[in-house]
Amino acid sequence: MIRGLRPLLRGSTYSGMLFAYCGALASLSLVPFALLPTLAWPSAPYGVQAVLVLLVWAALIGSVGLARTTRRALIAFARQLLRVPLPSPAVPSGADHWRTPLWLLLHVALGWTGALTSGVLILMGIALPGGWLGAEAGLSLFGRSLRSEGGWQSWVVALGCLLSAAVVCVVVTSVLRWLAPRLLGPSSAEQLALMAEREQRLAERNKLAHELHDSIGHTLTATTIQAAVAGEVLSADPGAARAVLRSIEESARAALEDLDYVLGVLREEKAETAPPRTLADLPELLDRLRHAGAVLEVELSGEPAQVQGTLSRAAYRILQEGLTNALRHGTGGPIGVRVAVAPDRLELGVVNGASAGMRAGAGADAGDFRTSGHGLPGLAERVRLLHGEIEVGPDGPRHWRLAVRLPVRVSA
Repeated sequence: MIRGLRPLLRGSTYSGMLFAYCGALASLSLVPFALLPTLAWPSAPYGVQAVLVLLVWAALIGSVGLARTTRRALIAFARQLLRVPLPSPAVPSGADHWRTPLWLLLHVALGWTGALTSGVLILMGIALPGGWLGAEAGLSLFGRSLRSEGGWQSWVVALGCLLSAAVVCVVVTSVLRWLAPRLLGPSSAEQLALMAEREQRLAERNKLAHELHDSIGHTLTATTIQAAVAGEVLSADPGAARAVLRSIEESARAALEDLDYVLGVLREEKAETAPPRTLADLPELLDRLRHAGAVLEVELSGEPAQVQGTLSRAAYRILQEGLTNALRHGTGGPIGVRVAVAPDRLELGVVNGASAGMRAGAGADAGDFRTSGHGLPGLAERVRLLHGEIEVGPDGPRHWRLAVRLPVRVSA
């Protein structure tokens, strides 16, 4: 019993009924235009004129629903008054243009039905108990009269009328809530568009996550090693310590630029242009590693500066991740870096001494060579998107190798 009365006590029930009333009242503005055919055919029978006015009125209401702004406004009002979670339309509804006109027609019909029915019931609830003070109360509607001579029966019937008016509000609101997702909710085309938009947003966030991992992960690894080196040589060689500290400062500044860009995009703010780290910045990266105490054996062939655009940025990130892993997991021996640019391909390689743990897991999957769980999978995904090939694994008993081959077009 109490559960059945709960809808009658909810404010959302009556805000939904207000939404229905608004649709009914808004449709009144189209009545003068619907009456125009009767002026052109004044001799038509009354019944024909009434049907003609209703048909024209319905056509005008439906035509209002063809406007895209109408649908957006209806969705916004339905969210607020019906309390129905409806997403904003992503694309024009295309073949589903009929859904909004149909919603408007049903909205107006339910609004008028609810308004008239609840209005009559409320009037009856107010008028019937008038006989309690000895006065005769009556209500006349559509040629029928209902009169009360007073007494407690009038109060019971009046209370029943008021409760019935509240039930009408519940029914109308419930029907509108049931219809809203089906007629105002996303169509099949809009659902596909929303899914594509979510996939694009997810792909962009994954890309940003890779960029952040590559940049910040490398910087933290390099600066940790550089700080240790600076601490060791601070007393013996203050000049070398100052050089290492300058390198830490430069690395941190570059990482902050990347971080500002990524956070700006994640906040959906207008971010600055992404820092364009390319193969042209490779010498600076190698210098920072040398300041960290790494011994590098660099082999360059071709013209890396001729590799441009996305491929150059991806190649930089691949080498950055490979060198970061070499610093983390290597034995401290020389790190081999290879960049070879050919007319049809770009070859990248990083070889470092393998630690005991890496040699023990030489038979394991290459994906085991990681700490955060994102580095090598991110590299593999990046290489796959560029239609390249990647090999990661042991290179003899004492070395670990990362080799990447990417198709390339060298600019003239």
